[in-house]
Amino acid sequence: MNTPSLKDQVSPEEWQLRCDLAAAYRLVALLGWSDLVFTHISARIPGPEHHFLINPYGLLFEEITASSLVKVDQQCRKLIDSPFPVNPAGFTIHSCIHDGRPDVGCVLHTHTRAGVAVSAQQCGVLPISQQSTFVIPQLAYHDYEGVALRDDEKPRLQKDLGDKTYLMLRNHGLLTVGPTVPEAFLAMYTFETTCQIQIGAQAGGALVQVDPRIMDNMPQVIQMVTKGQGAGIAWPALLRRLARQMPGHDQ
Repeated sequence: MNTPSLKDQVSPEEWQLRCDLAAAYRLVALLGWSDLVFTHISARIPGPEHHFLINPYGLLFEEITASSLVKVDQQCRKLIDSPFPVNPAGFTIHSCIHDGRPDVGCVLHTHTRAGVAVSAQQCGVLPISQQSTFVIPQLAYHDYEGVALRDDEKPRLQKDLGDKTYLMLRNHGLLTVGPTVPEAFLAMYTFETTCQIQIGAQAGGALVQVDPRIMDNMPQVIQMVTKGQGAGIAWPALLRRLARQMPGHDQ
């Protein structure tokens, strides 16, 4: 889908954010996490204004480009003319999290089968894999209240997430936050993998749980695993994969 380039109409910082966010959308599609045109990934544009980028509603994630992303304010009103519609209802969850967490630059939400399956289990995420040990110390839960359309749910979403990175939306799906798009994406990769492993393990025999003491000092462990680079250790390689298999996100 051809969209006129916005590269010369926005700041270099916004353009880089657009490229990263479009890459995240396409990587979600590439990894099979998308739900047709539903769910969203939002990113806060640097600066004092509460402006955000979100997907053009109706495009498959694999079609999204840096220029087709829609710039909106906190009420999901377009700030740059776009031929694409936006879905204000889909921004309900994202807007309240951005509002309550100034440290969050990106909010990523999915409806994967494994994620929804674990969100429907009373036990939630079980400590049965190495991946789960990264998730559980930073995991929160939010009970299902129906499709997220009502503003009165926002304070409960903010309270339930608190200062955590991972939010399991009961009977609904997974959500991660991060200071940057790569950080939110890597968190979702770990969260989704945790859920896939749990569903697979539950199809077998008795489960062996990880000693809870192993989850002590996880921030230091993560620093060592990523050599202090956080998501930067994997993001350039993911972009190279995207360039090979689904090029064009940076248009």
